[in-house]
Amino acid sequence: MTISDLIALSIFALCWLGYEPLLKLLSKKSGFIAKDLSVVRAVWMRRLCTREARLFDANLLGHSINSASFFASASLILIAAVAGMLFQGEVPTKVITGLSEPLSKSHLLDLKLVLILVCLGRGFLNFIWALRQMNYCAAAFGALPEKIDNQRAKEFSEALFCIIEPAMSNFSQGVRGYYFALAAASWVFGPIALWIASLGAMLLLAWRQSMSGASNGLHKLRDLLEISDN
Repeated sequence: MTISDLIALSIFALCWLGYEPLLKLLSKKSGFIAKDLSVVRAVWMRRLCTREARLFDANLLGHSINSASFFASASLILIAAVAGMLFQGEVPTKVITGLSEPLSKSHLLDLKLVLILVCLGRGFLNFIWALRQMNYCAAAFGALPEKIDNQRAKEFSEALFCIIEPAMSNFSQGVRGYYFALAAASWVFGPIALWIASLGAMLLLAWRQSMSGASNGLHKLRDLLEISDN
């Protein structure tokens, strides 16, 4: 492995592992999807506890469970494909090694495939944990009393929020894993491609979190919800 590869790998690790702490730090000061959605979910839980009919809420949770299941299945398929290429893929390996000169060393190619596996594997574990927590939410929804006074509703909603918030957060982290898995895959084209793709994935995620149309809409919705609750 060359010095260029080590530098590119360090940049990738910094972007991948540093994005989540950076997002939490920035979201405290300005409008980000992650923070705005957290407020929206808190309001959702309060509304849930005071609604008489909760079928709509159950459907929303079911949609989230289906989405997490789809991504978990897709991740498992991709993991199997990359693992098969790593352990048994002589023909794919020969094809990829022809893309650039540095890939002529088989151990370096294996390392590049392992990096993709790590990204996909971490995302898969995020989806699995999100699914389990969403099932906890389903049980919690079913356990709610039919009629709850305002004071008790606040206590129930806070408890529900503590379950659903990490579930949705893990789902988001799993989806984010696809971005960095694609960045890791760019390493087959060389170290420069890896660090460009790593920075590109981080900047794309940051832009979607802070300046996309969805971000602006959610920020406006959060403001409206906070006004209506006061």
